Amino acid sequence: MSKLLSNKTNLQVLYEDNHLIIVNKRAGDIVQGDKTGDTPLSDVVKDYIKDKYNKPGNVYLGVVHRLDRPTTGVVMFAKTSKALPRLNKLFAERGAHKTYWALVKNAPPKQTDTLIHWLRKNPKNNKSTAFPNKSAESKKAILHYQVLKQLDNYYLVEVALETGRHHQIRVQLASIGCPIKGDLKYGFNRSNPDGSISLHARHLEFTHPVSKKDIQVTAPLPNDPVWDACLED
Repeated sequence: MSKLLSNKTNLQVLYEDNHLIIVNKRAGDIVQGDKTGDTPLSDVVKDYIKDKYNKPGNVYLGVVHRLDRPTTGVVMFAKTSKALPRLNKLFAERGAHKTYWALVKNAPPKQTDTLIHWLRKNPKNNKSTAFPNKSAESKKAILHYQVLKQLDNYYLVEVALETGRHHQIRVQLASIGCPIKGDLKYGFNRSNPDGSISLHARHLEFTHPVSKKDIQVTAPLPNDPVWDACLED
């Protein structure tokens, strides 16, 4: 997988105002710097702001939430130190409603369902395990899903999270026999050519913490034939 697929010239900005900026993350981008040393998306957005507004010196940017590196879709950043705690509170109190799309090979057992598991994270292999009942060091995970479409070889599943746990969608779908396309870590049989997994943060809806306006943002799907088929009649 490429170390960084986004740069300030091809950054896809979905929404921007004085307080925040929302972009469509590409597969392979890391939202915030980590031990890999790869350039994070946050730095790319800083460069974009610096150039667009001719800002001298350092540009402030706060990370509000994250997406796994191989996933794509909506990511929000705070543009001011005043906005960051308000946006953090918004996400912490579940005031931001996120909808994800996932492609799975196997048919989910039900057309619509709520999944409840207890997840335990293993930092050594950066992987979570799902348990049906509470166990030591586990955290409750709840998501709601519905099958939107049956494709030739895959199913398009829409997911709404009630909790935000490590790899939650990936491990919970895998636990019902529906690992996400390309997700080798959670049991899919082969990788996607670009190293991505077919999990996309499709939609974000929230009330702006400053203007109080209702904001809705939808992230275009990755350029891929299977994703393209999801939008065909």
